[in-house]
Amino acid sequence: MLQSLPSLLAWILGTSVAAIGGAVTAKSANEFYGILQKPWWAPPGWLFGPAWTLLYILMGTAAWRVWRLAGFDGATVELSFYAVQLVLNMAWSYFFFVRRTGLGATIEVVSLWILIAITLVLFWRRDTLAGVLFVPYLTWVTFATTLTVVVWRRNPTLL
Repeated sequence: MLQSLPSLLAWILGTSVAAIGGAVTAKSANEFYGILQKPWWAPPGWLFGPAWTLLYILMGTAAWRVWRLAGFDGATVELSFYAVQLVLNMAWSYFFFVRRTGLGATIEVVSLWILIAITLVLFWRRDTLAGVLFVPYLTWVTFATTLTVVVWRRNPTLL
């Protein structure tokens, strides 16, 4: 297992690249999030960083398990879906916090949800634990999708 640790860390770090979207917009995102009318169940802004850190660790571990079992050649479809959903993961912050478009953020996050669900199923078929590790991510993005729509509806002039 110790031999695998560097490759596991590489997958987790590679997955964390998706955090660039949030990091680039962090300051303005916190300010903007603070002025939005949110439902009572919306998490405080400080919770997003720790939540996403945990999710990136789980996602990277899942992808690493699939890669370790089949390699890039054997898991081309699974890892391609994984890569595309990471790109969409980065894009949500752009649509919501930079462009401030509720419609764009909603279309984007629904597309992301679909790709996560497909990736989860593909990972699960390859390695059950890899699929299980993706469940919290799908759950969080389900919540984020709902929150995106509710916040957009409550702030039509801002989004």
